[in-house]
Amino acid sequence: MKKKPATMSAARLQEAIARARRFPHKNIHKGELVLSPEVFRTPGRETNLVISPFSILDCTGSIHIGPWCNIGPRTRIYTHDTIHYGTEPLALLEEDIGVLWQDKYIGADVWIHDGSIVLYQVTHIPDGVVLGAGSVLTRNPGSYEIWAGVPARKIADRKEMNLEQIEEIANRQRFLLKDYL
Repeated sequence: MKKKPATMSAARLQEAIARARRFPHKNIHKGELVLSPEVFRTPGRETNLVISPFSILDCTGSIHIGPWCNIGPRTRIYTHDTIHYGTEPLALLEEDIGVLWQDKYIGADVWIHDGSIVLYQVTHIPDGVVLGAGSVLTRNPGSYEIWAGVPARKIADRKEMNLEQIEEIANRQRFLLKDYL
């Protein structure tokens, strides 16, 4: 049986980006979505990346995404924030001053699971980070760390394992409803 690729074709990736990329404050600053060139250099694959068309990539600031990343559905990555200081109405502050914005760097092999939010304060998500479903990331994690929760916190590290160890985990006894009923 032929395995289904876990990454996207170049055409599907471009369609997903067209739906996911947003410029909510282009009158203040319009950033870019930068894909690492390595995204397109894996033999036998058009790309090694997944970006859900149902994610939101706020490109007020620029976002760099490295190879082998997976940006899940309903994920939101923000590069801007409202100025929340003083007692003036926030909408007036936005009209007069604008919003805070900064760029964001996402390294290689980063998985941001379904429904997660990456806030403006996060500037760097290094290689190997996993962000659990529904998490809200408010600060920069370390390389190969697993974060989850609201707000997200480190819950584990990704460890070196050989293929035999990984297969052992994949082949563990699963809970089956038919065994329970």
